[in-house]
Amino acid sequence: MKPAARLRQWKAGWRDTLILLKEFQSPLLLFTVAVVGGGFAYAAIANIVGVPVSSITEAIYIVLTAAFLQPVGDFPKFFALQAFHFVMPLIGIVILAQGLADFGSLLFNRRARSKEWEMAVASTMSKHIVLVGLGHLGFRVAQRLHEMGESVAVVEINPGTHTTVAAREMGIPVIQADARYGGGLEGANIKDARTIILASQNDAMNLQIALRARSLNPGIEVVIRIFDEDFAHSLQDQFGFIALSATEMAAPVFAAAAAGADVTNPISIEGQQLSLARLTILAASILADKTVGYVEDNYHLNIILLRHDHQSEMHPTDTRPLHAGDTLAVLGGPEQLSRLMQDNQ
Repeated sequence: MKPAARLRQWKAGWRDTLILLKEFQSPLLLFTVAVVGGGFAYAAIANIVGVPVSSITEAIYIVLTAAFLQPVGDFPKFFALQAFHFVMPLIGIVILAQGLADFGSLLFNRRARSKEWEMAVASTMSKHIVLVGLGHLGFRVAQRLHEMGESVAVVEINPGTHTTVAAREMGIPVIQADARYGGGLEGANIKDARTIILASQNDAMNLQIALRARSLNPGIEVVIRIFDEDFAHSLQDQFGFIALSATEMAAPVFAAAAAGADVTNPISIEGQQLSLARLTILAASILADKTVGYVEDNYHLNIILLRHDHQSEMHPTDTRPLHAGDTLAVLGGPEQLSRLMQDNQ
């Protein structure tokens, strides 16, 4: 497991434990009230029968130790005081011990609380990608994003399939929920996400979830799968969504778009899927200080435009060096473009 994923698991575990402790507050509060109230009652009865305790604190301590079958001093002679040594252990078992047993069971058996645990993991994420739908396309997109080092949280209405198992094995939280209702998007921490991908095969549902995501996070980038090409263009114009309309859209294009690359829908030329992508070379990128020829040869694609210092150069020469801040227009297959985007992180 990668260090970042391991740290996320640790944070999720800590956050999940805090949630459980909050749920444990009620039995703990009831037990505290029973002990403190019992201490006052013990002190009052002790005064009545003529064997007063030195202070309320001592009375509370006597009642507390009685609850754990650890009496202090001699067994009292009066029945009213003796009753505390029988009643308090029952209270301790019924309220506190049961609560501790439930707490321990939930804490160490997180698989029985799969949804809560996955939500705890997602709550530790920030600037991540929310993927809705873990079908054939959705899983390949999740896999590609994972390979690119992106943080991903998945919302799937029908988990339990082999894709769910495979995604969780990669450390990707999969939350069982309908993203249209009932806190599904909230469970994936949509408010802190930077992008949402709608990968289901239902155009209407994808649009409904996209609009809901925007209402919860107005600045989120939306990448939406739409089968109708005209409808896709309309969504791009009206809402600024990245709407990918090809019915056989390659997962790497979805992944690259979600990662922030500007990628066009692919066209098929002699059976080869090609897309045009635009990217800006980052300062930490391994592409910086490489040449145009190096990038074209190693990634098997073509750089058709290079923009440097506000000057554009069409079909730059192989020896042309690349610098941080340069913008490239690149033509290539989805797999090649995805690998280029990954190395430009």
